Amino acid sequence: MAANWTRASFLLALVIMTVAILTSPVVSGGNAFSDLKIRTHLKRLNKPALKSIKSPDGDIIDCVPISDQPAFAHPLLINHTVKMMPSFNPESVFSESKVSSTTKKNQQSHAITQLWHVNGRCPENTVPIRRTRRRDLYRASSVEKFGMKNQKSIPKPKSVEPPSVLTQNGHQHAIMYVEDGVFYGAKAKINVWKPDVEMPNEFSLAQIWVLGGNFNSDLNSIEAGWQVSPQLYGDNHTRLFTYWTSDAYQGTGCYNLLCSGFVQINREIAMGGSISPLSNFGTSQYDITILIWKDPKEGHWWLQFGEKYIMGYWPASLFSYLSESASMIEWGGEVVNSQEEGQHTTTQMGSGRFAEEGWGRASYFKNVQVVDGSNELRNPDNLQVFTDQENCYNVKSGNGGSWGSHFYYGGPGRNPNCP
Repeated sequence: MAANWTRASFLLALVIMTVAILTSPVVSGGNAFSDLKIRTHLKRLNKPALKSIKSPDGDIIDCVPISDQPAFAHPLLINHTVKMMPSFNPESVFSESKVSSTTKKNQQSHAITQLWHVNGRCPENTVPIRRTRRRDLYRASSVEKFGMKNQKSIPKPKSVEPPSVLTQNGHQHAIMYVEDGVFYGAKAKINVWKPDVEMPNEFSLAQIWVLGGNFNSDLNSIEAGWQVSPQLYGDNHTRLFTYWTSDAYQGTGCYNLLCSGFVQINREIAMGGSISPLSNFGTSQYDITILIWKDPKEGHWWLQFGEKYIMGYWPASLFSYLSESASMIEWGGEVVNSQEEGQHTTTQMGSGRFAEEGWGRASYFKNVQVVDGSNELRNPDNLQVFTDQENCYNVKSGNGGSWGSHFYYGGPGRNPNCP
């Protein structure tokens, strides 16, 4: 009788423990991830697809009807009518979409590809959305912060803070910039690499920032480029990305389509999708073209990838300062330095080589341009460069020839001069 009672007690305790485990929040990095919260967030992001495509890199790309994409959950976009084309583009002639390859500075052309294209394409009237999975949310600091940047992600060239304060926030930059102007867009060809990222919570990127407002709680920012981010994507692939915020990363905006806001119209290119091909030392150098501009009629900020793919737009209603124009443009690289054990990270910026190594080794931005008040692309005046710690990552500018305004940038992170 006693043995049966002991066995029954054990089974009862086992059932209670199992129920407790299944119903309790999952804790990751000190933050609770309740099962209900995760399911709700995944349902918000992953819309019913007409077709799903498995990518060789492990991604699943869902082809979602344009009208069902996450953008329209935003309170300001509930009754928004999708614009399928801008009323104006600062480049009047569209050529066939290319990813640029430079071999000894002689231009060749290669089609832009993303790895998922190997296994299919999305049908008309749909947009490709990289599926978010449960494991993606577990890597974030919290469900609410998934897909959001740290508040200190903007380089502040004229900050009154000493450099030590700027670098302690964990983000370091090597950029070219133009400020104190009225700008309606920006463009550049951005050399594409696969930098090594040391820690899972670090990233390395190259991007354009279109900025409005002050470097405080009301900063508006639109961003696009490429990045390697193990925490966000779960791997070390080089990926196309976008970002936006209207309050200096405090509560608005996100990467790609991980919140409501950006309206995608293109069915060929997936935000967050892997980019191919990539540059290699001493051989062919590949770059992607990014153009961001403000439609003078509708007021929306449009994104073009390559010379043909018009990706979509950030509606003007999302912003305060950028509802009119931008006051500053930045081009360049950014890394997160988590400073493990008091040492600088070995996370690379760009190619991982310093700017002075030049073509074929250092990473570059070329044909750096802005959109002026006449809605024309032009070379910026008064370009300046900035880096947080030049012994870790640096930048070197140039001008003239077929490259126009350009610069090399990057570095290895930790080295004898950057301990």
